[in-house]
Amino acid sequence: MIEAGKKWTPPAGWPVITRDQVKAALCAPGMPFEMETAEIEGVPTRVWKNALPNLAVLAGHANMAFGDREFVVYEDERVTYAAWHRAVATLAQALQDRGVKKGDRVALAMRNLPEWPVAFFAGAVIGAIVVPLNAWWTGEELAFGLADSGAAILICDAERWDRIAPHKAEMPALQHVLVARANNTAMVAPAITLESVIGGPKSYADLPDLALPDVAIAPDDAVTIFYTSGTTGKPKGALGSHRNLLTNGLSSAYSGAATVLRRGDSLPEPSIRASLLVIPMFHVTACSASMMPTIQAGHKIVLLHKWDTVKAFEIIEREKINATGGVPFIAWQLIEHPDRAKYDLSSIDAISYGGAPSAPELVSKIYEIFGAFPGNGWGMTETMATVTSHVAEDYLNRPDSCGPAVAVSDLKIMSEDGTTELPIGEVGELWARGPQIVKGYWNRPDATAETFIDGWVRTGDLARVDDEGFCFIVDRAKDMIIRGGENIYSSEVENILYEHPAVTDAALVGIPHQTLGEEPAAVVHLAPGASATEDELRSWVSERLAKFKVPVKIIFTQDTLPRNANGKILKRDLKALF
Repeated sequence: MIEAGKKWTPPAGWPVITRDQVKAALCAPGMPFEMETAEIEGVPTRVWKNALPNLAVLAGHANMAFGDREFVVYEDERVTYAAWHRAVATLAQALQDRGVKKGDRVALAMRNLPEWPVAFFAGAVIGAIVVPLNAWWTGEELAFGLADSGAAILICDAERWDRIAPHKAEMPALQHVLVARANNTAMVAPAITLESVIGGPKSYADLPDLALPDVAIAPDDAVTIFYTSGTTGKPKGALGSHRNLLTNGLSSAYSGAATVLRRGDSLPEPSIRASLLVIPMFHVTACSASMMPTIQAGHKIVLLHKWDTVKAFEIIEREKINATGGVPFIAWQLIEHPDRAKYDLSSIDAISYGGAPSAPELVSKIYEIFGAFPGNGWGMTETMATVTSHVAEDYLNRPDSCGPAVAVSDLKIMSEDGTTELPIGEVGELWARGPQIVKGYWNRPDATAETFIDGWVRTGDLARVDDEGFCFIVDRAKDMIIRGGENIYSSEVENILYEHPAVTDAALVGIPHQTLGEEPAAVVHLAPGASATEDELRSWVSERLAKFKVPVKIIFTQDTLPRNANGKILKRDLKALF
């Protein structure tokens, strides 16, 4: 354990070996991180040779290897790997009994609960495509996801069903709804309680020990649709595969092993770790980059009903949490809370995050205050999370980088028109490839062809890569704001503002926020003679979109918004107003 309170300086002789030497050692024939070439969507792709073939095999492996270990803890509910497997098998059979077959969509909409990984794997192990929907969306937004995916069955909690039910007519494909923790919510067809099928988490261990259904599932078969914002502002469904998800488990382990070798140490024996998972599992960061490595290693995750810093302190102390994070604002709140010293947080040895811009200052504070190593990475929904990984000494040494690509992935920097690869150090559009790149966009062939090219994904991010392969994100070419890990597509909010009768011109920009990374703010121009207040427009948006998309500040301008010769609003100029 690192001693808290010390500033980090590079140890003498660090790094002991180069990244290329690490790769040669860890990926040698016969090693756990050996690589091979597989053809994915017709493109020869470097993959982990020892990756499991599908999520059904992963679930079975976790049950056999770690059955007695705790997997999920939520308040007073504790679910072992064996109990989770029983619930997965029972629910998987129930889904098949309701006509769900390979390729059908099973939607999932709930907060972080023990039922979430049960529902996710129950759909995945029968070859269905699981559609995790953003639990913060409004009823209208949730209805869009259900209708667009063509989900035949929905597994949700009561809060989400209360939002979705009024929109039932907009989802003609939806035939069955299983509602968890319904409490006082009335069950009206097609809804029944999830507990009537599998019971509650405390009784999962009493379910029959069924085998998982026997379904032929190939590594590159589709298994998820995660929604991401698109060029029109409407979400696009990124179609992911079993291989996409299972790549992250080995990538995570590789990054940890690489750090140890760079330090000059020997690889340690595996140990059981506990993490506090505070980011929603409907994000690829939590589902893919956190949950998958957890299951592959037999670790424990602890869930919170909603983020509360003091409750997080209590859980860290009680459960001896080793790792937490998610997005930068979580780390900032752990650091800045006045009650931090009242709790024993000495078990924490890693605080990692992604999904939002972070200040280099945060990197050093994590080390100095907690005696923990910071971690970061870069990815997006289209890459099923992790493409680059940046942890421990390397992150402390380059706090403004998002790290190098993991061993099975490649980065390149391209010209704006996508025709020329740029030299090392030059800024251009970041392209990425590897076995974690999704198959494309659901039912969006044009958008797929535009974004995915010969195994590469055009990220829309502006970046540079140094001579050691470390990536530095300079800006986002896509007009996206990331608030505490939540993506806000500007045009979606702008379109809502334009719908207000008094607004004739509007633009949304991101303004810096110490803990959230950035927040949305708007500049609007009103029609001559029209009037509207800031509170009125904020209420207008909040009634139509999720709360995290509502501008925290709105400035009114007497003139129309500044534009370039092509008519594009000069948002960089507008940011100066804040």
